[in-house]
Amino acid sequence: MRIVGKSICGATLALLAGTAAAQSSVTLYGVADVFLQYMDNGGQHAYSERSGGNTGSMFGLKGSEELGNGLKAIFDVETGFNVNNGTLFANTSSIFYRQAWVGLTNDRYGTLTFGRVYQPTFWIVYPTDPFRGNEILSPLSAGVLAVDRNTLATQYVTGRTSNAILYKSPNISGFQAYAMYGFAATVTQPVPQTSGNTLDLAASYSGYGLYAGIAYQYQHPGTETLPGLPAALNLLGTEHYTGAIGYRFGIVNLTFNYAYNKPHDASSRSLAALLGADHSNSLMELGATIQATAADAIEIAGVERNVRGAHDNTVGVEVGVDHNLSKRTALYMRAGYMKNNGSATMTWPGVTANGANATQVLVALGMTHRF
Repeated sequence: MRIVGKSICGATLALLAGTAAAQSSVTLYGVADVFLQYMDNGGQHAYSERSGGNTGSMFGLKGSEELGNGLKAIFDVETGFNVNNGTLFANTSSIFYRQAWVGLTNDRYGTLTFGRVYQPTFWIVYPTDPFRGNEILSPLSAGVLAVDRNTLATQYVTGRTSNAILYKSPNISGFQAYAMYGFAATVTQPVPQTSGNTLDLAASYSGYGLYAGIAYQYQHPGTETLPGLPAALNLLGTEHYTGAIGYRFGIVNLTFNYAYNKPHDASSRSLAALLGADHSNSLMELGATIQATAADAIEIAGVERNVRGAHDNTVGVEVGVDHNLSKRTALYMRAGYMKNNGSATMTWPGVTANGANATQVLVALGMTHRF
């Protein structure tokens, strides 16, 4: 009887496992991207091999399980890496730097996720950047991540938030809403930083060739430890106002986005006030994507970053061409120019501007493979 009982139990478990497997799925996906770069940085010329110029090199696991009545459990964990040397991207202390979350979704009620997520503000701007918010060669990302003394204490939209709860509504006749709340988090790379709680609200519409979106984000105060400063810098509570619009006609998609980042006033004796690092700033981008052929796309973007009250600004332009060899493999080219004025030091991520009032010229040739 004991042997028969074990056999029946084993058969039952096998049947249940088979049923679960039929109702759930897990997918391994990723991108391998590498490019050769030439840069003239304020008169200094350099050649290098880098990773992620078109799409960030990464791999991830995502999956879902049917729970019944239209409800699904979902998850996604995703890390970034550098193809040229095999290292982790941006933060070597984080396994899943890009995103890591689990949640529930329903076609009727929307999606609720918990973990490290992309912010609503990111999803509003993403469709209007011809270079898709790329963290290496997008001039828009260069403007977001720009570091200069006048805005050191003004927080920027990071694109992702840890310890977050995110709600995404279902798409109703083209309208979609987002709401996110993130709890405080501490990181050690690229510099030691503690961020305060974050609120992010957004809404978008897409239909009849038109796309429009607005977003509001508030980051509570935090701290950041930077080389050369006598103490940790107090990061100010910062409000971010973002708008984006695009219109497609024929093979051309015209886009525009604008962001205004306003910090709260620094207390008179704080390090932020002593350094004068509490200025507001704005960033705008005008762009176009042209689908020249079924396999070829041309991207054009012009950006301006302006620091209010400091007379620092940067203008830039970039042109790109993507040629698809197949559905998964593409070759690409990027050529860009930036000019800093005043004490602005904006440049492409991963590169340090060579002095004030410097210009940068960049040319890149690369390959992307998706799997």
